[in-house]
Amino acid sequence: MAPHTKAPEYEFGGPFGATIIVFGLPVLLYFFNFGCNDVAGCPVPSLLDPRNLNWETLRSEMRWRKGGIWDLGSWEVTGVVLAYYALSMILYRIFPAQEVRGTKLVQHGRPLMYRLNAFSASVFQLAICAVGTYLQGADFFVWTYITDNYVQLLTANILIAYALSIFVYIHSFSVSTQYPNSSLRELAASGTTDNLIYDFYIGRELNPRVVLPFFGEVDIKTWCEMRPGLTGWILLDLAFVAKQYRSYGFVSDSIVFTALVQAFYVLDGQYHESGVLYMMDITTDGLGFMLTFGDIVWVPFLYSTQCRYLAVFPLQLGWAGLVAVSAVFAIGLYIFRAANTQKHVFRTKPDEPSVKGLSYIQTKRGTKLLTAGWWGLSRHINYFGDWLQASPFSLPTGLAGYRILPAGSVAATSYAFKMLDGREVVQSEAKGWGIFFTYFYVLYFAILLMHRERRDDAMCAKKYGEDWDEYRRIVRWRILPWIY
Repeated sequence: MAPHTKAPEYEFGGPFGATIIVFGLPVLLYFFNFGCNDVAGCPVPSLLDPRNLNWETLRSEMRWRKGGIWDLGSWEVTGVVLAYYALSMILYRIFPAQEVRGTKLVQHGRPLMYRLNAFSASVFQLAICAVGTYLQGADFFVWTYITDNYVQLLTANILIAYALSIFVYIHSFSVSTQYPNSSLRELAASGTTDNLIYDFYIGRELNPRVVLPFFGEVDIKTWCEMRPGLTGWILLDLAFVAKQYRSYGFVSDSIVFTALVQAFYVLDGQYHESGVLYMMDITTDGLGFMLTFGDIVWVPFLYSTQCRYLAVFPLQLGWAGLVAVSAVFAIGLYIFRAANTQKHVFRTKPDEPSVKGLSYIQTKRGTKLLTAGWWGLSRHINYFGDWLQASPFSLPTGLAGYRILPAGSVAATSYAFKMLDGREVVQSEAKGWGIFFTYFYVLYFAILLMHRERRDDAMCAKKYGEDWDEYRRIVRWRILPWIY
């Protein structure tokens, strides 16, 4: 009789879901680019009138060239993207860095060392762009190159994500399963189902590293997580701010606010880079297509959608609008920071007056589960704060949607913006339909955080057993008190 083997535990819809994600996400990002553009509208008019939808009209509205899919990419642009990655790697090596121990590895029981200097590397790159903008204004070649080659930049990063995912998948088969081993390499618990597409997506090796000439040892996962994609997100935003100025001769308060809060979000995360070492992405998930594509494609190109939209439709919020969205951002940031700080102080300095009297559960494993303060409200109140502070990324787009009329057209509404080239941007029947593009991030991020909470809950249930059941009885709510 064959020995009993445990059935693999799948997430994200198993192999079928992984297949849809691996091949579907790039298509979705291309649709976002073509379906909401600066040629015809957001969404393009044909999508609002499906009865008269035909490929020729749709292709002209989506600026789809006759070269077909071959026009999606460019060898030159791919080379530029690779040069950008090389610059990021050089800055990783030559800039002073903080050497930090991560959490203990599951199998080895020892931590890996990490070299962290993403914040200073981003500041350096942004300083160069600031000088260039001072000298050349909105026509600084970095800004024009990004907006003129946006689709090709997207394609280059997609190809790099696939190539890197293939590399780490193949490289993972050289991991020794004899623990401990001198290289401190180990496989992720969720990435060894022996289903090729699922393991490729979820990631087999926990912390793949490579040793490169001059650069030394590089932890691929944390490098992707904190560097090229996050910094690229800011650069894309700034390029769209410059594009708005070139199109209208001014910049709107909505795009300035959005670019600023997103830059703060990125730079703050990079400044506190060591915090990523305690996140599920690093401690639990392997490096596969999920994280690779997410880090260097999904984050910069999806998250910059709002600035790309506002570059064409320069909505003005006014002081009342700015105060409202700023308040939402500030409240979310406060909840996120206060909750995480309280947990950190409770773990590291339990005798601090701010946490000394808080109730907790003493688990059989020896650790304590906080059941008061922020963590008495919900089991992941910090997720709610994170979602709330990210909501103002989309709110400045309002009831999104616009049409672009040729120069000389008579706008159907007085509420229109006229570009310097004579074209007019109006909302008309498109009003509200553009929220699929500009608010997709808010919906996606909510689903992501709820799914992450479910994964964390399942892992904690296995880890703490009856103690976790008691914790869930005391702290009933998952993320948002009295609602979820």
